[in-house]
Amino acid sequence: MSRIFQLVVFTLVIISLEQARGYEGKPMNVLFIAVDDLRPDLGCYGVGYVPSPSIDRLARRGMVFQNHFVQVPTCGASRYAMLTGRSPAVTGFTRGNNGFYSGSSALSAEILPGAQTIPELFKRSGYNTILIGKISHTADGRVYAYNGTGDGRDEVPNAWTEMSTPYGSWKRGWGVFFAYANGVHREDGNGAKDLVDFTVEKDKDLPDGQMADHAVSRLRQMAGQDKPFFMGLGFFKPHLPFVAPKKDWDALKKAVIPPPPYPKKINSHYWHDSGEFYKYKFPYPKRPLSSENVTNVRRSYLACVRYTDRQVGKVLDVLDETGLSDNTIIVLWGDHGWNLGDSDLWAKHTLFERAVRSPLIISIPGMKHAGSSCDSLVESLDLFPTLIDLAKPSFTRIQHSLDGNSLAEILSNPKATVRDAALSYWRDGITVRTKTHRLIVTSRDGQFKNEELYDESTNFDPVQNKASTEPDMVNKLKTYLPD
Repeated sequence: MSRIFQLVVFTLVIISLEQARGYEGKPMNVLFIAVDDLRPDLGCYGVGYVPSPSIDRLARRGMVFQNHFVQVPTCGASRYAMLTGRSPAVTGFTRGNNGFYSGSSALSAEILPGAQTIPELFKRSGYNTILIGKISHTADGRVYAYNGTGDGRDEVPNAWTEMSTPYGSWKRGWGVFFAYANGVHREDGNGAKDLVDFTVEKDKDLPDGQMADHAVSRLRQMAGQDKPFFMGLGFFKPHLPFVAPKKDWDALKKAVIPPPPYPKKINSHYWHDSGEFYKYKFPYPKRPLSSENVTNVRRSYLACVRYTDRQVGKVLDVLDETGLSDNTIIVLWGDHGWNLGDSDLWAKHTLFERAVRSPLIISIPGMKHAGSSCDSLVESLDLFPTLIDLAKPSFTRIQHSLDGNSLAEILSNPKATVRDAALSYWRDGITVRTKTHRLIVTSRDGQFKNEELYDESTNFDPVQNKASTEPDMVNKLKTYLPD
């Protein structure tokens, strides 16, 4: 009997080890969820008034990175840096979206000796790579302008085995991105530019709901297949315009939403007039917004967060139902932050804390520190080497050197660190963030100008520029700047 007992225990240990690295030694699947304009205003980030139960659920099975910073506070350049693992200091892409199309660092349409992007690496490792929604810059991964012009080539070449963003009644990529109900969208030529619209009843009446349903369907189909998958699922909301089902707006009517901690316009070289925000038609008066309307806009944003959170929940449900959770790495990543009236800013496109800090959650089956939170400084550049370490794809040759650091050590030890400072870029500006300070400078003609220094006493909000009173700290942070 003792030998039988020993055999049973040995078998259980082996099964446990197999679960830790994927059943039957199979390659790990990867589900990469990108959310546009998502601030770290979520329950798992300690913001209790935000209804985010699904993302919080993911956080309980993964690790929350409290200090994750993107490379550029705009969609295209941020996603380019993340997908390629290359710093803007190397590529020069510090604004706009042309990193995918032009310039010396643009992605080659030819298959090169090494992979240029994360999904290409997994595709060349034998993965089924599926694109649904916005992972690169365009809403469906195809090169078309807002007005529909373009040749429709792959925005990220040689990366996807399947590009299947559902268009519904919006007919094309940018239609689903700027969508209102019933096939109406901002770029349809009819002047549809309402800031908010909470009228539909069902999730699938809007693009993000349709994308979640499609992702659920594809995951069910792949659950019984041996071939591993890398799914890029890019949700649009809470990006402007603020559109979601009526129930999401109604759910927040009684919520106590605090005002921005520092709502007044600041005297800073890096402040801007929120042009993207103010070009929408307002149900509220234009600047300056009344305190009531500041709350209304903040509520509209959070209603869209609630809508997207519910879509994430549908995907997590099907992973659990099919058993895919046991062999799937999940990453939830925000492409940048967003100012919700902070310093009288309503957008990204600045190097302040709230525009470059975004959520990052990584979940690995059987991870030791599930439900933990990490305060270490990390960058979006770190995701490429991290996924290589976690999933161990068979093809590992990279065309260009990666500029990030793997987070595998932190996932094993939440107190570990991989860098002393995080850098972000916007146009000719560079910011350095350490644990205690943020320095912002303009790099022009070989010199650093317009120096601004902020510290944690105001959560790094640009309330008091201490550059003139703390020159030693300015010089210390300058040592992190690229040549």
